[in-house]
Amino acid sequence: MTDEHYPPALTAAASEEFIRNGFLRIDGAFPRELAEEACAIMWRDLPCDPGDPTTWTRPVVRLPGYGGGPFAASANTPVLHAAFDQLVGTGRWVPRDGLGSFPVRFPHPDDPGDAGWHVDLSFPGEDCDPNEQQDFSAWRVNITSRGRALLMLFLFSDVGEDDAPTRIRVGSHMDMARYLAPAGEAGRSHMHLETMGAERPLALATGEAGTVYLCHPFLVHAAQKHLGTTPRFMAQPPLGLAQPYRLEREDGNYSPVETAIRRALHDPSC
Repeated sequence: MTDEHYPPALTAAASEEFIRNGFLRIDGAFPRELAEEACAIMWRDLPCDPGDPTTWTRPVVRLPGYGGGPFAASANTPVLHAAFDQLVGTGRWVPRDGLGSFPVRFPHPDDPGDAGWHVDLSFPGEDCDPNEQQDFSAWRVNITSRGRALLMLFLFSDVGEDDAPTRIRVGSHMDMARYLAPAGEAGRSHMHLETMGAERPLALATGEAGTVYLCHPFLVHAAQKHLGTTPRFMAQPPLGLAQPYRLEREDGNYSPVETAIRRALHDPSC
């Protein structure tokens, strides 16, 4: 069957775009109705009034993890499952029951305090304190992205350029792969990535509610201040790995995530 029979997110060209740029945007990945149902639940848990901007006193409020209901349904649509198979490999990823925590961003003059360039860490290092379960500062990321198949951005509200869209350094996953390779399986932590991929193009994770960005786990990204008028609801969960990524496969059946890493390591011009 040719690409013309598939949704745009599932074509061979889309896979190549993901390998080259480090992310794939899927419009309408889940229904707007699910986004509205989820936002109604979250508004009940927020310490402010959706109709009264004077109560929006903080630039960001982090809500705890949400599972089941519209959250689980949003993460498990047929188009997303097909995209996971395409980018990670059939049988190589773990379905999600929910979407984890939500950093809800409000229009506010103050710096949110969490807008540095980074990649999401995925496993605890040997130096992690077992008594500090919520301290992720010493977590690590390694060249095979242990524990994380993808970084995902789920938009539950319409996000324009002024609505604190996540900033993305296009192609920066290639730079990160080369940075992580010398550290081997142990990986790296306590990374300062303000200049990593700084010369690369910038993209903004904008879109209507129901849009999902599927990102290479090494993609360098950052939050930013909200300059719009409407609070932004977005989840940023990982997709788990059922089988570890491998950079050497006898059958050559590499996923686009693996192919991107291999290309970065073998072609310094990427």
